[in-house]
Amino acid sequence: MKFSIARDTLIKPLNLVAGVVERRQTLPILSNVMLVLEGTSLSVTGTDLEVELVGRLALDAPGVDGEVTVPARKLVDICKSLPEGSNIEFSVEGGKATVKAGRSRFILSTLPAADFPSVEANAGDIALSLAQSLVKQLIDGTAFAMAQQDVRYYLNGLYLELLGGRLRVVATDGHRLALATAPDRVEAPDAGVIIPRKGVLELSRLLEGDTPVELVIGTNHIRAANQQFTFTSKLVDGKFPDYERVIPKNPDKAVIGDRADLKQAFTRTAILSNEKYRGIRLRLSDNNLEITANNPEQEQAEEMVAVEYTGPELEIGFNVSYLLDVLSVLSQSSVRLSLSDEASSALLEQSEAPANHEPERLYVVMPMRL
Repeated sequence: MKFSIARDTLIKPLNLVAGVVERRQTLPILSNVMLVLEGTSLSVTGTDLEVELVGRLALDAPGVDGEVTVPARKLVDICKSLPEGSNIEFSVEGGKATVKAGRSRFILSTLPAADFPSVEANAGDIALSLAQSLVKQLIDGTAFAMAQQDVRYYLNGLYLELLGGRLRVVATDGHRLALATAPDRVEAPDAGVIIPRKGVLELSRLLEGDTPVELVIGTNHIRAANQQFTFTSKLVDGKFPDYERVIPKNPDKAVIGDRADLKQAFTRTAILSNEKYRGIRLRLSDNNLEITANNPEQEQAEEMVAVEYTGPELEIGFNVSYLLDVLSVLSQSSVRLSLSDEASSALLEQSEAPANHEPERLYVVMPMRL
């Protein structure tokens, strides 16, 4: 196997593929990436047995066809350390891979490509073609609410639901919920699958631009593919909770405020909140929101923010990190906070209809007793 490639062409796809590879592996070959050359087409594959990513590159000139696996992290570090604009010559001989660029020369150990595992993925039952930017917006607007290492394993991922031609993604960790609905209807049968946390984060890194990405959903796997990559992830085997039940149905108090003002006030108040519980208190009165935080050191922060609110006075506590996460992903200048009482969950959403081809988003945050 032998080929020549520009360092700047190789580095981005190699970086993305290496991101899938876990640093500590029980099987040595899982620390490697597989390189396969056919004519001028070079593919780079990484896997951790749960998630697999194949990046594809076109060479300027054909090389000597072949396949091999080399240590992922070392190859990435070598490419990063080489000067921009340099050309890399890669060759394999006698079980060793040689990487040459200018006066630099590196010899890497290899393992046979025949031993490299592939994620079993049968042909899927459902196929969708969506703009990459839309899929990224759906993921980035909800993924922060996924649980991390929760014993309820079905919460450690993102729920993708197709229902009546409507595409939705939902994430919850039991204390908050994030939901995004695609603006246009899709032609697909009803289905619901849970994509594991790592698969969600890796897929989000890959998506860019408005070119389409093909999503194929099977019983055990989901696959996303375009001209540059093919991404495959196993699905979480479990039943996602009935998220519709936790969305407040008829909150009778509405607060509308400037998103940037609220975000800055919450950020400042958070400095003196309890480091473990991150609790802050909101006190609502006519067109005014008072935000306070206390901590075990008897320190206190207080902020006043002008808002649109007419109704009875209300005091309610929240985890400030949850509110900041929501304000960070909403894009419009104003935000609506809908409430019932101090013991009921709050509903956060944009105060106006979403812009063209933007997902519709809503967020539910449980209150805290302070």
